[in-house]
Amino acid sequence: MRMHIGRSKSVFARSLLASLLLFSGVGIQSVAAADPAEAKPAAAKAARSKPLAPLPRRFGTEQGRSPTKEVPDFQRHVSPLLGRLGCNGRACHGSFQGQGGFQLSLFGYDFKADYDALLDQDSCRVDLEDYLESLILTKPVDADMHDGGKRYEHGGWEYWVLRNWIEAGAPFDAGEQQKLERLVVTPAELNFTAAKQHQQLKAIAVWEDGSTEDVTCLCRFQSNDSAIAEIDETGRVTSLAAGDTHLVVSYDKAVVPVLSLQPVSKQVGDDYPRVAARTQIDRLVIQKLRKLGIVPSEICTDEEFLRRASLDATGTLPKPEEVLEFVQDRSPTKRADKINELLERPSYAAQWTTFLCDITGNNEDQLRNFLPTQVRPSNQWYQWIYQRLEDNVPYDQIVEGIVTATSRLPDESYQDYCRAMSDICRDNDGDLFAERPGLVHYWARNNFRTAEERAIGFAYSFLGVRIQCAQCHKHPFDQWSKADFDQFEQLFGGVQARQNSLSPDAKKQFTKMVSALGIDNKVKGNQLRRELGGLLKDGKVVPMPELVVTPPRTSRKQKGQPAKPRQAKLLGSDWVPLDQADVRGKLMDWLRSPENPYFAKAIANRVWAQYFGRGIVDPVDDLNLANAPSNGPLLDYLAQGFVDSGYDLKWLHREILNSDTYQRSWIPNETNRFDKRNFSRSELRRLSAEATYDAVRMAVANDQLAEKTRQLDLDRALTKPGASARANNRDDQSYALTVFGRSVRESNCDCDRSNEPSLLQTVFLVNDSAVQSWLSDAKTSWAAQVADKYGWEPSPGSPAAAARAKQLQQLLDRFAKQVRDIDQRIEKAQAANQNKLVTALKKRRTEMIQRGRGTAKKNGVLSQFNQRLAQLDSPTEEHHSDEPASARRMTEEQALWVAEQAYLRTLSRQPNARELDRVVSFLRSEDHPTVAVEGLMWSLINTKEFILNH
Repeated sequence: MRMHIGRSKSVFARSLLASLLLFSGVGIQSVAAADPAEAKPAAAKAARSKPLAPLPRRFGTEQGRSPTKEVPDFQRHVSPLLGRLGCNGRACHGSFQGQGGFQLSLFGYDFKADYDALLDQDSCRVDLEDYLESLILTKPVDADMHDGGKRYEHGGWEYWVLRNWIEAGAPFDAGEQQKLERLVVTPAELNFTAAKQHQQLKAIAVWEDGSTEDVTCLCRFQSNDSAIAEIDETGRVTSLAAGDTHLVVSYDKAVVPVLSLQPVSKQVGDDYPRVAARTQIDRLVIQKLRKLGIVPSEICTDEEFLRRASLDATGTLPKPEEVLEFVQDRSPTKRADKINELLERPSYAAQWTTFLCDITGNNEDQLRNFLPTQVRPSNQWYQWIYQRLEDNVPYDQIVEGIVTATSRLPDESYQDYCRAMSDICRDNDGDLFAERPGLVHYWARNNFRTAEERAIGFAYSFLGVRIQCAQCHKHPFDQWSKADFDQFEQLFGGVQARQNSLSPDAKKQFTKMVSALGIDNKVKGNQLRRELGGLLKDGKVVPMPELVVTPPRTSRKQKGQPAKPRQAKLLGSDWVPLDQADVRGKLMDWLRSPENPYFAKAIANRVWAQYFGRGIVDPVDDLNLANAPSNGPLLDYLAQGFVDSGYDLKWLHREILNSDTYQRSWIPNETNRFDKRNFSRSELRRLSAEATYDAVRMAVANDQLAEKTRQLDLDRALTKPGASARANNRDDQSYALTVFGRSVRESNCDCDRSNEPSLLQTVFLVNDSAVQSWLSDAKTSWAAQVADKYGWEPSPGSPAAAARAKQLQQLLDRFAKQVRDIDQRIEKAQAANQNKLVTALKKRRTEMIQRGRGTAKKNGVLSQFNQRLAQLDSPTEEHHSDEPASARRMTEEQALWVAEQAYLRTLSRQPNARELDRVVSFLRSEDHPTVAVEGLMWSLINTKEFILNH
């Protein structure tokens, strides 16, 4: 008795199967049977029937004639054969220009277009009247005749497949294309034990009608890392270097990754050492490492953990006293407690707001033509996200506020909307805008206006998918075809958010408000924006643009039938009737649906990459079937746990931060020295642009400035709202962020941000005037704070010191002139034997020098005064300092304190004995202690240990 499966349950079952297979060693088509219940008879038939033998066995040569009268199928056999032979590749007939007057669809997934091209009389590729003269039979077997070289043997199985098809009249019905249910590749995982071992892959196609066939000979194969394993055109795999990679098998619309492993050591199976696994993350990571013979690194030190977690979670260096307190804490839960504390800091919200602004595209340049001038929509965008992260709003609700954003509140009139937005736009901080439920600005960007741009940007932001390839042709590494892209983009066509976008009820009111403000109705465009911006600044209520959704057009009427609504299709999912003005709600429902294999995985993978320097799927914005996760079960666990938590971002952060996998040392062992994919140790990572700028600024700043910056009471790079190419060199901060690779947010690609090192970065830290100023500034530098603490004179490099030097020079010049005048008078008096006058002049000279010293002491430049005075040619007076020279240098106690604090401020640890000896020796050898402190801080911020998160 067969049980009927309800629609909702069947959809869930299908989506669950899809999600399980999508990120494992088995592939499945997004175009699987509509209902598993309907597919059961076919599946049962397929299970009972033996797959058809591969084509080489069915079409192998027999004394120069075909051994079979079987007619090949164009979709199942002819088209994939042309793909395997390379005919529809980029370098051949699949290019946009084609080759030799003959063009095929790239990768051969437009069956109708390829069929028409083959049978086109001008191309002569298929000649139904004289089939032996068909060029697809004559050219590929002759290397001299064919620019692409010899592709197969005359009389070989490939030849007979094509010849039998042509002889039969080249049959193909474009209206009855078949659907591939799945491609089963065996073995699903390859486990080699040494190099130069071989294993054969086998691919069985399972079609919707239940038929099965061995299509190994028709598949295209590639290795994601040919240094680990290579695969030939027949599917034969050869192991090379130790490690792991995926081999990708493609046929029809199926793309199947197969994991290949070769242990890097003999420590596998029972010989694998016992490794603690406190969390599910650790268990899943070690499960993979055990197969590879990779032993993870030890747990990092407390100092390393605190610095790493603080920078990763909050983009901020820990305070020196925080480091000491954490190291001295003996609580077994201190790391978990610190994680909870970090996630409650304002800098946590700021750090991850910057992250979400990157992936959603908060770019100031792209928002210039929406609101009136002098308004900073990028600030509003930033604050909108910041407020929700600070309140720990679930991620799906944040995304919902973006995807389904509307300008007006329910029942809000256009007048009330303009009044509210006028107040909001006068709030430069963006706090008032954060109270609005929707982030309309996401839809208002200049580079996000067409349906194509929105489909690509949406897939990038919320799905982690690069779908732009499918704009023109079948995605080379995924299931998406041009038809899939065209159907998906239909969901985005009706949304408008421009300077002049207004709902029907607002257009007359807009014109009326403009006239009431005294603006000529002929004023349009940017001139109108400028005039409205000026009035807004004066406190006026000005008319505002709004997001408008235009109802989609219905399809053309058929005779005697009413017009039907157009349809769009969700990626790999159901058709959506465009039967209402705004279908974005359906788009959001799909994101949350269990059928969606991307939404939760994309954000989980991206957050993981922020903590480890690479994603479980990497690049993180390229989730596709060929780019399989390095640890599929791990990604599945994080994504499902994230959904089960109610899309709680802090759950995701805690789960990662509390794992031993995150807390491992960066120091490798013999087994994981070359591991880059399996998270067996912490990877050394350059700090992000924002973290670098803030770390330098805060490390060399005095305690008061550093704390205000840490608490976000002062602007910092982490809180810079929108990217802007126009501001790249406007100030020190913008220049530094550009040099260190801050995301420009111009394209739908994570490559907008760069963490690559460059010479300009070194030059900035070593020699930029901004850094030199931060090190020596008399009011804000830590060196000046230390100098004030110990009563040292300020650095001569500071502005205040320069002013004092000028003051000293003027003082010395004045006294030097007076001293020379008196000395001349003394010489004359001595020559005239006027002894009383000589005595009086000498007394006056002594008093003058004493007064000068008093003035110099009062102005804090006594030692400089004495040094300069001693240089004067004064034979009648012996000059000396009131203090011994050694008193101007740092004491050992002072040097020890400075060394420890400097290391804590920059490297978040205390110096070791060797470092301490060298640093103390350097500090005590310098004549000017403030300059010595600056030199030490300059040296520390230019170390790899400072610029890298470890």
